[in-house]
Amino acid sequence: MASKGSISGGGTSGLAGFIGPDAPAEEDLYKCVHCGFCLQACPTYVQTGLETESPRGRIALMKAVNEGRIGLDEDVYRHWDMCIQCRACEDVCPSGVPYGRLIEKTMVQVEMRRKVSRLGRLVSWLILGKILPGQSALTGLVGALRLYQKSGLQRVVRISQILKLVPGGVAELESSLPVLPNAFFAAQGQVYHAHGKPRASVALLSGCVMPLIHGPEMRTVARVLNRNGVEVVVPQSQVCCGAIHTHVGDIERTRELARRNVDAFLALPVDAVITASAGCGTRMKEYGDLLADDPDYAERAAELSAKVRDIHEYLHDLPIEPPKGRLDFEVTYQDACHLTHTQGIGAQPRALLKSIPGLTLVEMQNSTRCCGAGGTYTVTQREMSLRLLDDKMTSISQTGATVVATGNPGCLMQLQYGAQRNGPPVTVKYVTDLLDEAYTAEKSVGTKAQPPKQPGSEDSPWEEERDELRTQWKSRPGDRRQRRDR
Repeated sequence: MASKGSISGGGTSGLAGFIGPDAPAEEDLYKCVHCGFCLQACPTYVQTGLETESPRGRIALMKAVNEGRIGLDEDVYRHWDMCIQCRACEDVCPSGVPYGRLIEKTMVQVEMRRKVSRLGRLVSWLILGKILPGQSALTGLVGALRLYQKSGLQRVVRISQILKLVPGGVAELESSLPVLPNAFFAAQGQVYHAHGKPRASVALLSGCVMPLIHGPEMRTVARVLNRNGVEVVVPQSQVCCGAIHTHVGDIERTRELARRNVDAFLALPVDAVITASAGCGTRMKEYGDLLADDPDYAERAAELSAKVRDIHEYLHDLPIEPPKGRLDFEVTYQDACHLTHTQGIGAQPRALLKSIPGLTLVEMQNSTRCCGAGGTYTVTQREMSLRLLDDKMTSISQTGATVVATGNPGCLMQLQYGAQRNGPPVTVKYVTDLLDEAYTAEKSVGTKAQPPKQPGSEDSPWEEERDELRTQWKSRPGDRRQRRDR
């Protein structure tokens, strides 16, 4: 047995035991009975076959640190760092071990003791403390990246291969940069009005990264909700949900962001709060647990968590008006980890896809296994991330589908890079994108997606509403150019 404060294999000794109010709870730690059901559900164990890269092994290390049998040093926490936090183990655990809560609290302990250079601390402070919480700074950064792409500089850099001279795999990381859109989606307090008589009113979480990387897709979410009679408001005072901060152990900033979102969303008289990102949805649905010890926010945080609904969950339960436009192609669906494992949402996105005429849903093998995205995991654990991605692209290839649908921005970007890197040549879309295309195809003429117009057929309510709005717009007083500018 290794001596107290060390672990077999050497390494610098760390402090024994977990400390402080954010230590993993013993009642959570000792629920694990070491049955092994989690092993084949864990993507890193499947890849390595190592006990220390499984939930059971990681919990055993947590217990050993908690009991003071080993110290919390790099030889220990590198196994926790390797955890992608997909929480697939929770789905199969017969003892109900709250692994997500355990690894969250454990990473807080790691960050308290991790040895990081001053430069590393500065970079972390800038990203987690300034750029992500402040949307203006993040918008400026992504705007600079967009200019890098649009100006042709990216093409020059790639042709010259100059980034290969930079250590740390920067060239390979740069090659995975997604194509940035011309338009961002900004949370400015705007309201998107329902078509027809409103059925409900919701607030939309814009988030931090998704509105910049997938701005048009965020607008699509609002459009699909509007199409189904739901008014959408995007509160300006909202901030990042805190999911990324949670993953790296920055729990205090996570709580501060959660408090700001509680204030922002509960100030609105809406029926639900909609998230279009699986990771954001999980974080917000767990605000009640996160702020349970805050006397000023505990009750309100639980209230907000109860109102949070994933977009697929909400549309399915609404229910939507099935689109009439056809999309004649085969689609396979990749389950986002924080949608299926933590929120239990898997049937709803599939039902929405099956509601589209002409679309054929082809199930892939291991659709619930992580694709390797995992927030910052693609940067901090690049090798393992790519191994998981390669396996996922093989599963996609076996389906023969031409389109992959998913419900999380990290998954979408990861799968797009996988298609670019090794194939197969598939298009990756959100489920809401496909719904929007089907609604749009209802009046498309001369395309494969549009069935022949039958004599005497009537326009759908969506088409009638659109034509009515156009007529109202054209009949408004004032110069047409002024109306256009407005």
